[in-house]
Amino acid sequence: MPELKEELEQTIKPLTDKVKELEAELKEYKEKDITRKVPAEDAGVKVVKDEGDQPFESLGQQLMAVKTAEISRGRNMDVRLAKSIVGNSEGVPADGGFLVQTDFATELIQKTFASSSIISKVKRVQISANSNSMKFPAVADSSRADGSRFGGLRAYWESEGGSKTESNASFAKVALELKKLIGYTTLTDELLEDATALNGWIVDAFSKEFDFKIADAIINGDGAGKPLGILAAPCLVTVTAETGQGAATIQAQNISKMWMSRFGPNSGNYVWLYNQNIEEQLDSLNYAAGLTGGSLVYMPPGGLSASPYARLKGAEMIPCEQCATLGTAGDLILADLSQYVMIEKGGMQSASSIHVNFQTDQTAFRFVYRCDGQPRWSNYLTPYKGSTSYQSPFVVLSSTRS
Repeated sequence: MPELKEELEQTIKPLTDKVKELEAELKEYKEKDITRKVPAEDAGVKVVKDEGDQPFESLGQQLMAVKTAEISRGRNMDVRLAKSIVGNSEGVPADGGFLVQTDFATELIQKTFASSSIISKVKRVQISANSNSMKFPAVADSSRADGSRFGGLRAYWESEGGSKTESNASFAKVALELKKLIGYTTLTDELLEDATALNGWIVDAFSKEFDFKIADAIINGDGAGKPLGILAAPCLVTVTAETGQGAATIQAQNISKMWMSRFGPNSGNYVWLYNQNIEEQLDSLNYAAGLTGGSLVYMPPGGLSASPYARLKGAEMIPCEQCATLGTAGDLILADLSQYVMIEKGGMQSASSIHVNFQTDQTAFRFVYRCDGQPRWSNYLTPYKGSTSYQSPFVVLSSTRS
């Protein structure tokens, strides 16, 4: 038996030694694997970009992609367009269209506001995503007399031990509800072939057109399906013409009386909006001084004043083709545009489709901007003292000049 036991031990020992050797190698391998240095080329995580998430470089480039996709009926479609399909289609927009890339639409409306000398001066308020209107309180002011300022608030001088007298303000409510300004055009395939020229043209043309229509609404809007403009506002003050003043004329006394009718504390914000056909009248304005001379009222830009702007009573003058023609109320407007409020929702919404004019090889493009606006004042003010009849942030000269 001892011989058998010895024989078994000799047989098993090599196997046991081999197991121990393998266990040692495994342990050593694990330790090296945990502490091994990652090669430089593998140190970072390789990110594979989804081509569909990459933006177009320009609006023109996207419009070209739309054209290519539509002509091929979806067989040759840029993957970036797949995420901008609108309508009922699944993959091939045979009965739908494409959303224009958001940043291109934003660029268009930003250019509109940045380049406008009128719209850039109004107060803009962004409303929430779940709202289409805004109501905000306005002080029900109609007079600067004691007991009327700020809707009825009063302060009193009182002797020691005197009783306090209560006063309360009253408020009006200004309600704005989003209106829709739409731009719509069709472009031929030939025009779409030049993406660079197209991008510059469509952004420039529509930004100028939206600027024109918004500025026109700020001045002339009647509030029906569009903002309420300055000339239709209940707070507008109209200065009467001088006795015997000729038709289609402007006199120095008109300017003085308009300036007196502004609401004084905001004088630094006032600008003059005017139709360019009144400039001949402005050039000849002067205050008489004795029998032989006088002093000029108006200083043209780069001329007598050597100034970059025209100035009248120290306020900037802005030529505006939306102003009325000479001799009509609104040919010259004194305005504090910070007292005009405009609400907007998001930026401009844009979309395109080939299907409206498919047979004529034209692609339709639509731009929608939702906004509303009106003066913040519900009425003009009677001044505290003085001979001026009324005061307001918005003043015009009467059309009765004869």
